[in-house]
Amino acid sequence: MTIELFLGIGLIAIGAFSSGSFSIPFGKTRGWAWENYWLIYSLFAYVLVPAVACWVFCPGFMDVLSGVPSGTLAWIFLLGIIYGICNLTFGLSLRYLGLSLGFSLSLGLMMILGTIIPPAIDGRLAVMLQQSGGTMLIAGLLIAAVGIGLSGYAGYRKDKGAGPEANSELNFGKGLILVFFVGITGASQALGIEQGSGISSSLVASGIDPLFQTLPVFLLMFGGSFVATALWCLFLAGKNKNLKVFTKTKEIAVSKNYLYCGLAGFLWFVNFIFYGMGKSRMGEFSFTAWGILMSLTIVFATLWGLYRGEWKATDLKTKGWMYAGLVVLIAASFIIGMSGGE
Repeated sequence: MTIELFLGIGLIAIGAFSSGSFSIPFGKTRGWAWENYWLIYSLFAYVLVPAVACWVFCPGFMDVLSGVPSGTLAWIFLLGIIYGICNLTFGLSLRYLGLSLGFSLSLGLMMILGTIIPPAIDGRLAVMLQQSGGTMLIAGLLIAAVGIGLSGYAGYRKDKGAGPEANSELNFGKGLILVFFVGITGASQALGIEQGSGISSSLVASGIDPLFQTLPVFLLMFGGSFVATALWCLFLAGKNKNLKVFTKTKEIAVSKNYLYCGLAGFLWFVNFIFYGMGKSRMGEFSFTAWGILMSLTIVFATLWGLYRGEWKATDLKTKGWMYAGLVVLIAASFIIGMSGGE
């Protein structure tokens, strides 16, 4: 493994930690329903934090975007809308499956499909499969699938044996249906990033630091995600008569809810800042960065679930399955990363 690849994986790992941690502040909100805190979180994650990041790290990015064909911009924005629908469903999957199992199954499917589909469309996967790195990539994805299976099985055993202390909202059947939807539509995020490669190249040519070349692509794509999210959350808030809590709550000062949701949005998007930095070091087959990000995000989300006591009531055998899944996923991340350098 070259130093560049190692540094790339390290940066992506930092992003994965941030991504796996983003939902923690939601536990501090009071008096808000899911649609309330998810809308404010999305405002920060999809619009405000990306816009500030672009303004700080990519001065003049709007001049570059103005020269991009409108069809390309519209396609990336549309993929963002699809991802917004995906992420809405992902939020529900966490409710029904818990943090550990929800992350492992949803992001597992996103990892496999998001790693394969974009390079299959642009031809890079076919090129890679003709080299030794292609075999290593497939092996890494298969190993990751085993890790996801182990994590999923551990999560299933955990929820099945949780007893009367279990979260009353947990529902494995509903959660599994949502997971399949998330996995399929979630690939739109990876596809949108790859479809914006031309924009990234133009930004670098204009003098933008290559480490931050993907930030304007994220802003464009997640703008579409926010549109889908805002429409659905406002509809639910109106239907459930929760619109007034945006300005007043009984249990906590409303400003604190905004602060916690803003922190969640910040943590979620910081993930993509480090992901973009790491991806820029991954060479010709940089699409392998997606598999690394998803695998390590599952690892960190599971560790957070362990810290928060989600596994407290489980037996040692179940925890053994969980730890085995983490070890396999970490190994798969490095194999996927090394495949790009072969």
